[in-house]
Amino acid sequence: MSDVLYERTGAIATVTLNRPERMNTISHPMLLALSDALITASRDREVRAIIVTGAGRAFCAGLDLQDAASEEGVAKGGFELAPALDLRDFPPVVLHELDKPVIGAINGGAAGFGLDLALGCDIRLCASHAKLAAAFTRRGVMPETGGTWILPRLIGWSRTAELVFLGRTLSAAEALDLGLVSRVVESSELLPAARALAEEIAACAPLAVQAAKRMMRAALTEGFSPHVQRAYLQTLPLIQSQDFREGFSAFLEKRAPKFEGR
Repeated sequence: MSDVLYERTGAIATVTLNRPERMNTISHPMLLALSDALITASRDREVRAIIVTGAGRAFCAGLDLQDAASEEGVAKGGFELAPALDLRDFPPVVLHELDKPVIGAINGGAAGFGLDLALGCDIRLCASHAKLAAAFTRRGVMPETGGTWILPRLIGWSRTAELVFLGRTLSAAEALDLGLVSRVVESSELLPAARALAEEIAACAPLAVQAAKRMMRAALTEGFSPHVQRAYLQTLPLIQSQDFREGFSAFLEKRAPKFEGR
């Protein structure tokens, strides 16, 4: 059985971390498998939304410390961490670069790398019993996979500093209060809620959804005037698309549109 499962149902791709006996901790081979699954979803024209979740009682409890402590692992020097290591195929970077919307269905604990992985999703739904742990400094490291970039933009500098410096663990309710997750539901309702949300997104014009995500990502690092100009240029091909014509016709005819991503 694969440690990373990939399933497409209609326009929805679901990527599941599948090491429930190890709390879905990430081994080095899993990093590659997870990136491959995300890239597969990105390249599939039929996929309009992606769900990332975990099997069993955890979302992802971080990097596999036993794997790291093995003779081949990073703690023993078996896996070389060179300053020039190319991280473009690293899961958090792949997540950030995806144009297709990603929903994180946090079914249980998300700690360390698992927290950064959840933060890389565009929308996060959380089971009521789940906990989000920024335990990096309690392990002698820092958020190395995007958390230091994402968290201040989500919750501000001061709250990020308190969370990260102290290695805090948050309940689902606390994560909701901070804005780290957008919804908290009972465990049995999590995947149905994520799939319902994904289906709703998939019913919208995919070219427009993906363009909007690209512009939101660009807006994080550019000024207002350049951004408005860039957004205008992104809008021009959308207006010429078949989806725009379908959306306009559906509005006039008072019916639900049927978008084809063209």
